[in-house]
Amino acid sequence: METIRKFQVTGFGRLAVPLLPVLLVAFCVTFGVIEPRFLRYANILNILRNASYLSLVAAGQMLVIVVGGFDISVSAVVALTSVSTALSLGMMGSLLPDAALLAAVLGCLLGMVPALIVGLANGLSVSVLKAPPFIVTIGTMSVALGIADYLSGGTPIYGLPDNFLAAIGTGKVGGIANAIVIAALTLTVLAYVLGSTRSGRYFYAVGGNERGARFSGVNVTLYTTLAYVLSAALAGLAGILLTARVGSGEATLGNSLMLQSIAAAILAGVSLRGGSGSLPMVVLGAIFLSMISNGLNLIHVDSRYEVIVTGIIVIAAVAMEKLREKGSRT
Repeated sequence: METIRKFQVTGFGRLAVPLLPVLLVAFCVTFGVIEPRFLRYANILNILRNASYLSLVAAGQMLVIVVGGFDISVSAVVALTSVSTALSLGMMGSLLPDAALLAAVLGCLLGMVPALIVGLANGLSVSVLKAPPFIVTIGTMSVALGIADYLSGGTPIYGLPDNFLAAIGTGKVGGIANAIVIAALTLTVLAYVLGSTRSGRYFYAVGGNERGARFSGVNVTLYTTLAYVLSAALAGLAGILLTARVGSGEATLGNSLMLQSIAAAILAGVSLRGGSGSLPMVVLGAIFLSMISNGLNLIHVDSRYEVIVTGIIVIAAVAMEKLREKGSRT
């Protein structure tokens, strides 16, 4: 078990742990000076709400990267879950017209099933068949997007139950959107598991030294598969929250989340080699990217440039990761 104890939950390493918070403050001040509305309480809550969806997807992406993989299918899972949840809510509403709350809960649970199937397919293909994660998740992405488009007929699915929209889409607790609360609770539980339990350390052990983890008695197949299943489940949850926000099931929902989730993870210092990563830093990375998007929108920068900015951030973060690795070897 000594192998397991060696792996630490790290941020960006000695070189760059403070970098992300510094960037966050710097851009926050910059946007605040350019556009005073940026620092208003309502806008801060809006940023956090947008970050809550990305944080969930990025947390799953982090898990997969930690065990040495990649999940290209997360955006497709968001879209498929959106469509399947909308259809499931409608079906359960028809079957249980006098039990609206139960129908909504069951509809959400059924809506998550396709996400779990995609995650299981990804995990088993990578862990059992030893297929390349990049190729596998591209394949499942195509399948998931195709199914979502077919089920939706290429058009948004409206007519979602009012209690679903009110509770998740517009509901608030103490003035804070329920989406933020749900994401925060989910990520808090995940952070505890990763940072304070033996099972959490096993994920890092698998990515840091798979052979050593096997010799230490870790079920590498199980934890690799579980990482992909959790990634899909978190993306599915984000899909449900987004569906409630937009008020419809859409096969194009969350199409930018894959790139953003990888960007958030890399910004947070999740090693592309596996074995290290900090969930709180990933959440901070998601907030940073959401802040950039919000700030650019407020200062009337064309939304098409957001993709360019995200790409530049990813390239810069990867370059810094390589510099950190070089520094650690010298």
